[in-house]
Amino acid sequence: MDRGFLFGDAVYEVVPVYSRHPFRLEAHLHRLAHSLAAIGLENPHTIAQWAALVHRLSSQAEWDDHSVYIQVTRGLMAVRNHAFPAEPVPTVLLFAEFLGAPDSEQVRDGVTAVSAADIRWLRCDIKSTSVLANCLLRQRSVVAGAAETVLFRDGFLTEGAASSIFVVKDGVLLAPMKNHLMLPGITYDVLLELAAAHGLPVDVRDITEAEVRAADELWLASSTREVLPIVELDGVKIGRIGRKALGQKVGADNTACNDTAHNAAVAGKPGPIYAAMYGWYQAYKTEVMRHG
Repeated sequence: MDRGFLFGDAVYEVVPVYSRHPFRLEAHLHRLAHSLAAIGLENPHTIAQWAALVHRLSSQAEWDDHSVYIQVTRGLMAVRNHAFPAEPVPTVLLFAEFLGAPDSEQVRDGVTAVSAADIRWLRCDIKSTSVLANCLLRQRSVVAGAAETVLFRDGFLTEGAASSIFVVKDGVLLAPMKNHLMLPGITYDVLLELAAAHGLPVDVRDITEAEVRAADELWLASSTREVLPIVELDGVKIGRIGRKALGQKVGADNTACNDTAHNAAVAGKPGPIYAAMYGWYQAYKTEVMRHG
């Protein structure tokens, strides 16, 4: 009887692989180590050993672009018991899945989302396989025909049911602070790095629900969905900043961002800063992610 199956007593990690190069593998493996330490389970491998396993699986995968799923449970037990085994022997599972590019229509037209109270536990920084609450919350958006459920706790944004959430207001990219109420996303880090590299102002802080609903732009981001624009939340179109605000915040020498600024559009459409970020992300994917 495996505790991962019976109790969800397990942690996991998902590593995107492009052209058979695992992206930020060490960061993913350190996050796995954090999760294992947080649940009091000794890491069965060193970072180097994990990396060798991932590279071996990736080299044998059917696809050049794929993701590697890693799961570590607290192992078997003779009798069902909530208490940990005295000497657990972890069960380790790895497998590869095809990883496709984001849907071009979703990139072009954006996606819709619904919102919900964040009913999850207080250690969301642990990437635990016990994600029933996330599944219930994500299903709300599925039933509503939406792409994601945006979560709020005590009036503040935490994240999405299966993604990080970003807000754009007055030309500034807002991101919720990393803490125990959200997963420390790898793609979250990439977007903040790209913003800094291209001169887009960033403010990492607590973000109120009111600010989310009054956003000029709203994005979701994850390793598998990259970055997508949310153009409608709970049936209300997300607004968009215009040419003047964008030009004030991003330098005139920033061609990628300024070109998009001329495409003024009504609320409910992907915004100009999203268009710039999407371009930066795709260039980074080509120049960096596909080369290890």
